[in-house]
Amino acid sequence: MPELLDAFFDWLGAYRSTLTAPGLRNLVVIVAGWIQTTGRHAITQTLVVTDVARRRHHEAFHRFFSRGTWHPDHLARWLFERLRSALHVDEQGLRVVVDDTLAAKKGPHVFGIGSHLDAVRSTRRFRVFCFGHCWVVLAVLVRVPFSRRPWALPLLFRLYRNRKECIAKRHAYRKKTELAREMLDVFHRWVGDARVEVAADAAYCNDTVTRGLAGSFVLFGAMRPDAVLTALPDERTAATTGRRRRRGQVLPKPEAIARDASKPWHTCKADLYGHKRKVRYKEVCAQWYRACGVGLLRIVIVKVSTGTLGCRVFFSTDATRSVRDILEGYAGRWAVEVCFRDLKQDFGFTQSSARTRAAVERVAPFVGLTYTLVVAWFAEHAYGNPSTSSVRLRQGAT
Repeated sequence: MPELLDAFFDWLGAYRSTLTAPGLRNLVVIVAGWIQTTGRHAITQTLVVTDVARRRHHEAFHRFFSRGTWHPDHLARWLFERLRSALHVDEQGLRVVVDDTLAAKKGPHVFGIGSHLDAVRSTRRFRVFCFGHCWVVLAVLVRVPFSRRPWALPLLFRLYRNRKECIAKRHAYRKKTELAREMLDVFHRWVGDARVEVAADAAYCNDTVTRGLAGSFVLFGAMRPDAVLTALPDERTAATTGRRRRRGQVLPKPEAIARDASKPWHTCKADLYGHKRKVRYKEVCAQWYRACGVGLLRIVIVKVSTGTLGCRVFFSTDATRSVRDILEGYAGRWAVEVCFRDLKQDFGFTQSSARTRAAVERVAPFVGLTYTLVVAWFAEHAYGNPSTSSVRLRQGAT
């Protein structure tokens, strides 16, 4: 076990260049206590678990979040660089997912609290709203040796505040899609011109995210069945004067293509959500100008035999990708939902008692980065180590 602890502290050393020496020591204590806490997570509880409470006052550890000079993005940058070399992320292909999650909270003096839609408890007919923090998250997808599915390891976090709360505080309002685009731009600065595959649901497939997005980023997303599609403009009939056309003729909508009996359904097999599935589909290459501009998309219309939808529509901003790549690329985003479940049930993501703006905007990213660090450390050092041979993963986790 000593060598495993040394390896764990080596991972924490990735933060050394972004923290002061006292800050790093405080971080080590908080991380160690946070991981070992089995009940409700809190800063004071981490001090009790690590037996630091009887030697040091808790205020120094609260100040680490409320008055510290560090920024979560800087920690995420150095952790990502360590992650790339340890788990060979570049060899697997850089894949990220963008989504948001709700952390239910109450309290009149807690910064950033608002009423948000609870997607977990809501249905198409019955919508449930809940007070709390809404976090937009960017996570990197990696393959780990102890699981058959990809794992989403969160790196970047942005707190979404609804319009009413921003107006009350006289702060600028920013949409979730604007926060997501900001994180994608940050990630682009990290990786340069490396090719990155981004998976996002329909809420993040719009021009706010896609307009001006780096050409090395390929988006796998979903669209409405009634989306307006157009062909590329015909250069042969383009006007010789005036502005060049950006769109061609209007094409049938995806739902119309699905109903068109003259166009047969095709079949393929794809690895979706941990199972090999046979999929019936139709495809078309077209523009979706409203959301993705003038670029040509490969659009896949999938027949759904259950429910009332009839079909689901997915697309890739790289029109050369195969149908299987598009379906599997989009399905990869489910890993972030599993990550959110783990963060809330096992890591105390929603249990922070932070109230000030600085503390609120740091504690949640700290929890997410700690989760990423633990999974990466376990994959690199602990899994397969003889000293951890007694560890058995639950069947549901793999």
